[in-house]
Amino acid sequence: MTAPQRILLTGHDGYIGSVMAPHLVALGHEVVGLDTGYYAPCTLVPDRTTIPAIVKDIRDVVPADLKGFDAVIHLAALSNDPIGNLDQGWTTDINHTATVRLAELARDAGVRRFLFSSSCIMYGMSEAGVVDERSPLDPKTEYARSKVKSEMALRDMARDGFSPVYLRNGTVYGVSPRMRFDTVLNNLVGAAATAGVVQVHSDGKPWRPVIHVEDVARAFAHVLSAPEADIHNEAFNNGADHLNHQVIDLACFAVEAVPGAKLQVLNQPGADQRTYKASFAKFARTFPGFEWKWTARAGADELARTFAEIGLTAEQFGGRNFTRLKWLNHLLDTGQLDRKLRWASAEERRIA
Repeated sequence: MTAPQRILLTGHDGYIGSVMAPHLVALGHEVVGLDTGYYAPCTLVPDRTTIPAIVKDIRDVVPADLKGFDAVIHLAALSNDPIGNLDQGWTTDINHTATVRLAELARDAGVRRFLFSSSCIMYGMSEAGVVDERSPLDPKTEYARSKVKSEMALRDMARDGFSPVYLRNGTVYGVSPRMRFDTVLNNLVGAAATAGVVQVHSDGKPWRPVIHVEDVARAFAHVLSAPEADIHNEAFNNGADHLNHQVIDLACFAVEAVPGAKLQVLNQPGADQRTYKASFAKFARTFPGFEWKWTARAGADELARTFAEIGLTAEQFGGRNFTRLKWLNHLLDTGQLDRKLRWASAEERRIA
């Protein structure tokens, strides 16, 4: 590892960020978070550490917020397709416009590295077998389009002294303080644990490149310490080839992890048939010393074990706290957020 760095971690209070922050701290880095706090109350398991933080909407960042940092790891975003479909303007403003402005401020402040959390979803519904970083980008949703537009803008900003890098995550799973049940393996194991039944609405054949949230954190930290020449203005599918799985495989892992759980394959017309199988050869070639800690089977076991230990209930699993769209709708419906997804007032930030 290189010398410890001073890192601004946006979205530190989210699903990935609340796992990445303690990992970076454990490696000796000085980490400051930046988060507006949408999901701060949505806690399933205790946080492992507390870091200094700037409580601020990513759209309101000012030059002073970037002073003195060696690197920015930019996770903050509206995080999935259903939210993007609710209001496309939100996703454009937060995921794209604010990302570009953050990068401009970082560059002007002398921040050398900018790690952008991107997504394999930008390849679209690929029928080409396997997609790699040279494959055409075919985003089908506003969320995916925001990632493509941001990568393109950041590419134009790269120069000596400012090295952006784009880590295109697969479908993330695993235990996190700010848990999500709207990602595929988390959802499948949650259903097994609380209902005893795992339902696959499609025929189960679509592919997903899945990655454990801890391995996401480890990969970002590894890229952060890599020689600049290896990562400058490069995109990497973030994962490994053996982590591509069909949905039916993931469902079987979930059933096997929970004694007595049953599998139902419904094969419903109109079910989600999105499929994308990613090649991770470039990551493996560039970072030959990196080892992936988690498999999907081991991750399913970890999820099931944690759910049993905390006594996860059907109400928690199906409730609003751990599904991003439901939670944001709650904040909107109760007037805590206005129609621009900004906090209505300081007093109304007391989460119901």
